[in-house]
Amino acid sequence: MRDSTFFNRLISLTRKETRQLVRDKSNLAVGFLLPIVLILLFGYGVSFDLTNARVAVVQEQNTLQSRQVINALQGSRYLTVQEYPDLMAAQKALQQGKTDAIVRIPSDYAEGVASGSGKLQILLNGAVTSVASAAQSYITGALGVQAAVESDRQRSDSASGSVSVEQRMWFNESSNSTWFIVPGIIVLILTLIGAFLTGLLIARERERGTLEALFVTPVRPLELVLAKLAPYMVIGAVDLVMCLLAAHYLFEVPIRGSLIAIVIASMLYLLVALGLGLAISGFAPSQFMASQVALIASFMPAMMLSGFVFDIRNLPVVIQVVSQILPATHFMSLIKTLFLGGNDWPVFFRQCGILLLYAVILINASRFSLRKRLR
Repeated sequence: MRDSTFFNRLISLTRKETRQLVRDKSNLAVGFLLPIVLILLFGYGVSFDLTNARVAVVQEQNTLQSRQVINALQGSRYLTVQEYPDLMAAQKALQQGKTDAIVRIPSDYAEGVASGSGKLQILLNGAVTSVASAAQSYITGALGVQAAVESDRQRSDSASGSVSVEQRMWFNESSNSTWFIVPGIIVLILTLIGAFLTGLLIARERERGTLEALFVTPVRPLELVLAKLAPYMVIGAVDLVMCLLAAHYLFEVPIRGSLIAIVIASMLYLLVALGLGLAISGFAPSQFMASQVALIASFMPAMMLSGFVFDIRNLPVVIQVVSQILPATHFMSLIKTLFLGGNDWPVFFRQCGILLLYAVILINASRFSLRKRLR
């Protein structure tokens, strides 16, 4: 009998929350339109790849060997090559930001190649380290291919004893940054939908005075928490489906792990994000305060400290410790593993266990915040 009463109240409260959600067009817009904007913006607009590195070439003496170097650089689809008459002109272009790197071919390069000690000089613009590193990789890669082709063509005795290096990249064989950006977008969208939208629920009702109407009813705090979570779980599930479809069909990101595992982990993290937002809303004195705290405590850390932008291992030890406290860090690691690495069940159960613990803590915190006000 008690269970029947519990579920009857829960269903009634869920219907009430659903009607309020449907009437609130701004929440529906944030819930459905904002994820679409985010996934298109991040998926198409954010990239850590350098696809058009500008290279200035200084050829101090026009020889067959120097022309082979230039042809090798021009043959790379990632490099845009422009020749300069001297090193001073190329350095000026580098200072003005007109080029990303300089390749200097010294006058004795041909003699050095003949003697097996040919040397080139590469100058890089280190103002943006990611660009400089990518440009260096593309240049050395193009020159390495050219040297291998030339060695094979000449079939010299020195080539017979050379070492051939075959490079392969696991989990992201196309070396495409979109492959690890898109799974991270799922984390950001679920964080935003979960924490930001529910972060306003209780604070809004408190400001409007509708929360006091529940004081005279037999509604319990847990029932109210579950009823408020239910409609937003549905919105989050719809957003998750949109993200998965966009990842597969728009950005062609491989999904190597179990789709069921991805859905389970995502819904569990969504429950954590919703619980966090509801707990913030329960303790915040106003909607403005709730929205600010939700943004600072959920979305910003999820973007900056979860591994979405920066490799956590490169951060200071104190920041690494803080990042491990965030639920988004554990879900970020898990979702990228499931997308790109495949099913790693020990990692899956460990990270899901951590997320489940967070969900229990946050839902109970939400329940406690309401119980204080319902008594």
